[in-house]
Amino acid sequence: MGTERKRKVSLFDVVADPSVSGKISKTNGAMATGSSNGKNDGSSLVNRWNGRPYSARYYEILEKRKSLPVWQQKDEFLQTLKKNQTLILVGETGSGKTTQIPQFVLEAVDMETPDKRKKMMIACTQPRRVAAMSVSRRVAEEMDVTIGEEVGYSIRFEDCSSARTVLKYLTDGMLLREAMTDPLLERYKVIILDEAHERTLATDVLFGLLKEVLKNRPDLKLVVMSATLEAEKFQNYFYGAPLMKVPGRLHPVEVFYTSEPERDYLEAAIRTIVQIHMLEPPGDILVFLTGEEEIEDACRKINKEIGNMGNQVGPVKVVPLYSSLPPAMQQKIFEPAPPPSEEGGRPGRKIVVATNIAETSLTIDGIVYVIDPGFAKQKVYNPRVRVESLLVSPISKASAHQRAGRAGRTQPGKCFRLYTERSFSNDLVNQTYPEILRSNLANTVLTLKKLGIDDLVHFDFMDPPAPETLMRALEVLNYLGALDDDGNLTKMGEIMSEFPLDPQMSKMLVVSPEFNCSNEILSVSAMLSVPNCFVRPREAQKAADEAKARFGHIDGDHLTLLNVYHAYKQNSEDPTWCYENFINQRTMKAADNVRQQLVRIMARYNLKLCSTDFNSRDYYVNIRKALLAGYFMQVAHLEKTGHYLTVKDNQVVHLHPSTCLDHKPEWVIYNEYVLTSRNFIRTVTDVRGEWLVDVAPHYYDLENFPQCEAKRVLERLYKKREREKEDSKNRR
Repeated sequence: MGTERKRKVSLFDVVADPSVSGKISKTNGAMATGSSNGKNDGSSLVNRWNGRPYSARYYEILEKRKSLPVWQQKDEFLQTLKKNQTLILVGETGSGKTTQIPQFVLEAVDMETPDKRKKMMIACTQPRRVAAMSVSRRVAEEMDVTIGEEVGYSIRFEDCSSARTVLKYLTDGMLLREAMTDPLLERYKVIILDEAHERTLATDVLFGLLKEVLKNRPDLKLVVMSATLEAEKFQNYFYGAPLMKVPGRLHPVEVFYTSEPERDYLEAAIRTIVQIHMLEPPGDILVFLTGEEEIEDACRKINKEIGNMGNQVGPVKVVPLYSSLPPAMQQKIFEPAPPPSEEGGRPGRKIVVATNIAETSLTIDGIVYVIDPGFAKQKVYNPRVRVESLLVSPISKASAHQRAGRAGRTQPGKCFRLYTERSFSNDLVNQTYPEILRSNLANTVLTLKKLGIDDLVHFDFMDPPAPETLMRALEVLNYLGALDDDGNLTKMGEIMSEFPLDPQMSKMLVVSPEFNCSNEILSVSAMLSVPNCFVRPREAQKAADEAKARFGHIDGDHLTLLNVYHAYKQNSEDPTWCYENFINQRTMKAADNVRQQLVRIMARYNLKLCSTDFNSRDYYVNIRKALLAGYFMQVAHLEKTGHYLTVKDNQVVHLHPSTCLDHKPEWVIYNEYVLTSRNFIRTVTDVRGEWLVDVAPHYYDLENFPQCEAKRVLERLYKKREREKEDSKNRR
């Protein structure tokens, strides 16, 4: 009676399954290069995608598209793709490859399926959310269709696509998640891995995965696109796939170095901007900085400096660009420079202050001057002490070259490097290290296990990670109960892998019903998955701190975030309430959206949504225990000396100044470890020592515990537990 359990199809089972390979050879679709129904050069008056006549705007953009370098090589590209399953395309940033290549492929490939309601798709992956969103919007405009219909995008916690979508831009992480449910990625006819030179964690895993998928699906085609030349490495990796080069639209760029190293690159950057604006001919400026706070700070300072100069200089429009900026603000970077403030006055200038997102992911026309301080935030991971953090580090020579190239898009430009030529030659590495070599791999290992890849050591990584990093990841997943002692995925691990979150947070969510507080843990998880919700403007810091203190919870920051979320919902998500309480409404909206999606995943696995009675003494106790059930490996103990030591790893840490705790609890769990001027732990909540013994005895096993004060305290707690057990036995 069908009680047989369906065996999970793994990527590698499929090879041996004759029924599947039979199906594959039948579905092997041919490519019709530039087929008549697909000629998209404006010869047909009706848009084949939605049956409507083309708008005037379509023809206007079409002329611009035809002037892109990549357009000249359209036929060559399609011929090469027709003859090969894999193709590597190297194109300078600004050659038009990200927007045009997917459209060329669309014209040449038949997207129909036997099921008329569903079409095959083309995927184009991007390492960054901002790029996936803004490029898909641009392409929808170029194809004269509505975004979310024929052209869509998919990023973590936001899917803007439909059954009609034929071209989907998505982050590499999202394609990886899709592979979990569809190991052969059968919905796709062509997969384009864009910005492959960025070598993000997800892109590297996709490389290995797609090599296997291509063996099992002769009808699938892969295009790997990169902006810098490590192409030979990609070629060797993909069995000698053909290489195509597309020139960029590059005018000469003059590069200037400083004669002495700069003490403060931010101050030097602002000084350079003011000088360019005063002395150089018209042209927009692009400045590279490292993160949101620094960028916002720089924008304020630039406006102030140039504002103080009055009419002796032209007006400026200063535009920030970083990943957590809302889409409407991101689009401002494409607006033109402001006109002169009076007729015949000095021309205006646009100044874009961006993270390394503007290095290769997005192209902004009109940039003539680039200011490169030579830094970017990079993820670093130390497996010995399990600390992953974002550090401001020097960029690579390849990145410096990309940055300079942004100045020569529309006319000859200038690049001001705020470091010495000697420093460029001696201190910068040639290529940025792949992310897989400097990341915590717990999430990646869980994903690979879910994909049915058990032999991680022999998985075909382009750059294999250090064995120690892999061992640490397996150890963490084993402690969390996601893998058993043989390294196989457990039932718990299967459910955890369905959440697009860190394994610790997934574990906390999955076990929260046992602590009768899954509703609250959902809210906390959502708040931890979005940027900081507290706004602290320069001109009102005191008022902002007072507002934050009103939400403060005596037991710590996780519960403070919960208070903010509850207050936001009780005040009917009112923007005015957010403004008055110095809460970022955009962040709260995003948290609400994340929460709804997590609720859907909980429902799919029949995980109960429940809460302890708010008036019960256990309401907050249960929430803190559930937090600990996920984050028991991120605990710090207060030593007699007054500082904290992380448990087991014995790293000296300090509570982050942003914490709302007004005392130092003996034991705390923390959400993240931040390396800045000192080692800080951020988002901290008070827990009790005895809970460690109850919730995670397997981790707090004193056999393999370093000698420290925490160990002595735990020994006493274990003895106390033993006595309590004895007493209860005797009472019986």
